Amino acid sequence: MKKNYFLFLFFLLTTALFHAQQVNNADTYLDSLYTSSSSHHKNYKYKEAIESALLLIEESGKAKNDYYRYQGHKILGGSYNDLNDTLRAKRNYEDALASAQRTEIDTLILGAYNNLGNIYSEDTNTTQIGIDYYNLVINLATRLGKTENIFTPVVNIAWTYLDNRQYKKAWPYLERAWELFGDRNDNLSRSQLATLTGRYYVGINEPAKAKPYFEEAIQLVEEDSLILQASVVYDEYSKLLYSEGNFEEAFLALEKFQDYNSQIFEQERIRQIEATNIKFDVSEYQKNLEIARNEQLFKDEVIEKSREKMLIMVISSIVLFIILLALVRIMISRRKLIKELSNKNEQLIQAKEEAERLSLLKTKFFSTISHELRTPLYGVIGLTSILLEDKSLKNHETDLKSLKFSADYLLALINDVLQMNKMESNLVKLENLPLNLKELLKSIVKSFEFTRLQNKNNIHLNIDPAIPFNLIGDPVRLSQVLMNLVGNAMKFTERGNIWINAEMRNADKEYASILFKIKDDGLGIPQNKQQIIFEEFSQLKSANYNYQGTGLGLPIVKKLLLLFGSEIQLESEEGVGSEFSFEIEFKKDLNVQEELVQDIMNIETSFTIAEGLEKNILIVDDNRINQVVTKRILEQKGFKCDICDNGTIAIEKVKSIPFDLVLMDVNMPGISGLEATRLIREFNSSIPIVALTAVEIEEIRDEIIQAGMNDIIVKPYDTSVFYQVIYRNIPADLVST
Repeated sequence: MKKNYFLFLFFLLTTALFHAQQVNNADTYLDSLYTSSSSHHKNYKYKEAIESALLLIEESGKAKNDYYRYQGHKILGGSYNDLNDTLRAKRNYEDALASAQRTEIDTLILGAYNNLGNIYSEDTNTTQIGIDYYNLVINLATRLGKTENIFTPVVNIAWTYLDNRQYKKAWPYLERAWELFGDRNDNLSRSQLATLTGRYYVGINEPAKAKPYFEEAIQLVEEDSLILQASVVYDEYSKLLYSEGNFEEAFLALEKFQDYNSQIFEQERIRQIEATNIKFDVSEYQKNLEIARNEQLFKDEVIEKSREKMLIMVISSIVLFIILLALVRIMISRRKLIKELSNKNEQLIQAKEEAERLSLLKTKFFSTISHELRTPLYGVIGLTSILLEDKSLKNHETDLKSLKFSADYLLALINDVLQMNKMESNLVKLENLPLNLKELLKSIVKSFEFTRLQNKNNIHLNIDPAIPFNLIGDPVRLSQVLMNLVGNAMKFTERGNIWINAEMRNADKEYASILFKIKDDGLGIPQNKQQIIFEEFSQLKSANYNYQGTGLGLPIVKKLLLLFGSEIQLESEEGVGSEFSFEIEFKKDLNVQEELVQDIMNIETSFTIAEGLEKNILIVDDNRINQVVTKRILEQKGFKCDICDNGTIAIEKVKSIPFDLVLMDVNMPGISGLEATRLIREFNSSIPIVALTAVEIEEIRDEIIQAGMNDIIVKPYDTSVFYQVIYRNIPADLVST
C-alpha cells in the first residue's frame, strides 16, 4: 500500500462531488463505463478495471468528452501504480492532467497534479519532483481560493519527508496540516495526521511526545473501525513500545496489528507480499563478505610477517654463540607468532565456513525469488496468451504481443540470473536426452519472429543434411547457448541479416562433431572489446545506440560450452558484423531407427477431447490469478475444471469426486502439494497427479517423483507444452488425435 493512498481518497471524494453534477448532462454509456471501472479498481480487480478504463478512454475520445477521458486515465494510472508499473502509471497520470486542463475544471487539475506527486515522491531519485507537484497543488489551490484542497498536498509533503528521514523539513508541514485540519469531524484524516506526528517524534528521539499521538490515533481508528489505518498505527506503536522496553505492551500492540492485518482482504495482502519479497535486503550478505575479504588480507599480512621473523631466526642462529640473549628473545617472539598465526587460521576457517553459509543463503535466496517472480509472470504470460486468442481483441493484438514479449524478456532475464548463480554453485549438469537438432533450430528461429519483425531483419537457417538424426545431448542447455547468441545478433542488427548454420565436421559410428555458426552483418565488435564481452555484466556502449541487458548472455554461453567440452570463437570487424562459432561432439543413439524418428517428427501435437466423456480436472493452487489462467487454458480444450486453494480441500475432493487428473501446486500454505499427494496416494494410486511449480525443476524433481506425482509443469509455461503434458497423463480413452 503506497503511503499516499489514504490522502488520495480525499481527492476521490472531491472529484466525486463534481462528478455528481456532471452526470446529469453526460452520456449514460460513458457514465456506466466509469462506474464499472471505478468499482473494479476499488475491489482490486485490476484486469477488469484496466479493460473498462481503456474502453472508457476510447469511447470518450469518440464523444470528445475530456471529463470522462480524465477519469479513464486516472483509473488506469491508479491500477498500474498498484501493480508497480510506474512507467505506465506516470504516462496515464500525465494524460489525465492534459484532459483535466482541457476541461478547465480546477478540481480535476488539482487531483491530477496530486497523483503525479504521488508517483514521483515514491522514488527516492525523483522525490523532489513529487514535492514540486504537491507545492504546485498548494499554490494553485491558494490562488483559486480552494483552501479545502490544500490539506492533502501539505500532508503528502510531510509524509514524503518522514519516509526519507528528513524530520526538520517535515515538521513545518505537519504544523500547517494541523492548522488546516482545524476542528473537522474526520477521524480517518485525524488518525493519519496523529500517526505521522508520532513518527516525527520517534524520528527525533522524543518517544515521550510520540506516545500520546499514537494513542490518539488508536482511539480514532477503534471508534470508526478503520481496519487498514489501524494496522499501520498499531505497527508503529508496537515499535515505539519495544524501543522503550515495554515488551508486554509492545506484544499486545503487535497482536492488535496482526489482528487488523489479517482482516485486510486477500488480494491486497497478496499484492503487499509480492511487493515486499522483491525488496529483500542483501546488504548484510555484502557486509559479511567484505569482512571475509579483510580477514583474508590480514592473513596474508601475518604470513608475510612470519617470513620476516623466520629470516631473523636464521640470522640469529648463525650468531647463536655470540648473542645468546638475542636467541632467547627470538624464540619467544617465534612462539608468540605461531600462536597468533594459529588463532588467525582458526578465524580464517570460521570466515570460510561463514562465506560458504552465505553462499548457500544466496543460492536459497535466488531459488525463493525465482518462485516469487515466476508466479506473477505465470499470470501475465498466461492471460496474455489467452487474450491473444480472443478475436474480439484483434485491435489490441499488437499491444498484447508487445506485452507478452516484455513478459518473456523478463522471464529470460530471471533465467539468466538464476543460470549464472547455479553455474557459480556448480549445480548445472548436462543431461543425455534424444536431440532433434533440426526441430530445435526451427523452434529458436520461430521464437525470434517478433524481434525479427521489430528490427526488420532476415534470418537464414542452414542445416547440413548430413547431420545424423539420432543424436544424444542436452537440448535445454544447447538451446540456451543458441538463444543467447541469436538474441545477441538480433539485438545489435537492424535492417540486416542473421545466419544460423549447423555444419557436419566429423563423424564415425558412435560420435558426430557439429560446427555451429551464428553470423550477422550488424555493428560488429571493436578488437579491443572482444575479450571483455565474455566477462559478467560487461556490455558494449555506442554513441548511436542504447541497448539494454544484464551482460550475462555471453558469459553464460562461455560457461555452458565448457560443460560441452567446447569453446566459443569470435571473428568480428566493427561496422561489418560478427560471427560466433563453436563445435560440439555428440554421441549417437545406435538403438533408434530413422523411420521411427521421422514418424515422431511428423506427429502434430493437436488433440481433441473424445465427445460424450467426462473430462474433470482438479486445479489446486493458492494463487487466484493462477487459478483463473489455468482454468481458462483448460476450458479452451473442452475440459471441465474444479478449483480449490489448499491441500486439505483437495484431498477431500479427490475422495468424493472421480477426477480424471489433478494439477497440484507444490508450494502452498498449510499442507503442501507434496504432502497432499502422499496422502492421496494412500487411498488412490491410479489418478494422474501433475505438479505445478515455479521452482527450478532440478531442485525439486526427486521430491516430486518420490511424493507420487506423475509429471511436472514449470510455471510460467508455453501453452503447447502445457497441453502436451496434460494429454500425456490423462487416461487414453478420454482423448483422440
